[in-house]
Amino acid sequence: MKILKLTLAVACFLFSAFNLHAQLLKVAVAGLTHDHVNGLFNLYKKGEVIIMGISEADAQLVEKYKKKFQLPDSIFFKTLPQVLQHGKPDVVLAYNATAEHLQVVEICAPKGLSVMVEKPLATTVKDAERMIALAAKHKIQVLTNYETTWYSSNEQIYEAAHQQKALGDIRKMIVHSGHEGPKAIGCSKEFLSWLTDPVMNGGGAIMDFGCYGANLMTWMMKGKMPVSVTAITKRIQPAAYPKVDDEATILVEYPEATGIIEASWNWPYGIKDFEVFGTTAYIHALDNHRLVKRDRSKNSYDPVAEKPPVYQHNLIYLAKVLRGEINPANDLSSMENNLIVVKILEAAGRSAKEGKRITF
Repeated sequence: MKILKLTLAVACFLFSAFNLHAQLLKVAVAGLTHDHVNGLFNLYKKGEVIIMGISEADAQLVEKYKKKFQLPDSIFFKTLPQVLQHGKPDVVLAYNATAEHLQVVEICAPKGLSVMVEKPLATTVKDAERMIALAAKHKIQVLTNYETTWYSSNEQIYEAAHQQKALGDIRKMIVHSGHEGPKAIGCSKEFLSWLTDPVMNGGGAIMDFGCYGANLMTWMMKGKMPVSVTAITKRIQPAAYPKVDDEATILVEYPEATGIIEASWNWPYGIKDFEVFGTTAYIHALDNHRLVKRDRSKNSYDPVAEKPPVYQHNLIYLAKVLRGEINPANDLSSMENNLIVVKILEAAGRSAKEGKRITF
């Protein structure tokens, strides 16, 4: 009897382990030059994702990650087509320069492979529209990953505004996104080589951090295009970042609301917060989980009870999208939202260069 119970217990464990493994995403990785790839490898070490192949032409970069995360030689290839010749992943994750996102989609879309890129979607509206056209033609998803998408505090702001109707009509949104600068915080030389390039990144802080605000505001406005965009940029550290801006302020105008995006590589510490002023209340996401709220009947800011995030990270969300359990239309990762993000960023760059308000 004891042997039978033990056998059943082992069988149940093996079934559970097999079932868990079967649900894990099998991913291919396009490029290693984006430092956010460290997050993926940390999930790999925890057994939360299967990496079937990695494409990277830089041999030194390959060796760096092999040693750091004990990755096997067998999963590394020089090009993405070589990776895809050795098997079909569930999805391809792009950790390369923003300007190279289009090439990844051009390779994957005809094969019916969905893609998730790191923010922003593209450096130009032309590239973004081409990616979305390929996605529509081949019936795939092209999604964009932002750190702030997985903040429970941002989810609660959206819920307060649109589900609870607790803020009244939105009148102003302010997003601060920045840190001391990519060099100051120790970004890798491979990451810096394109992050500080006006073509490969499309700009400096205006692209790197401006995209967060554009993404959140487009979401809060339920996919509405702004009326206009006005921006100013500065180069406060020209010795460190000679080719791109390191400070940007973007004013995004809607018919009855205004958004202010403050993006910086010059601040004393890292911050990603989000403020929303409504006609009846104000709410502020201080970071990824803390919120305060104030309505017009009070003289104080009250903390809002924290909730766990709906998704801990992008792969949990991505798996549900690929299984058809979520329709991503107009959400923070969606193509619809992120095309508007690129339109805002492109207009902001043009506004800063030409010194004028850009209307849509």
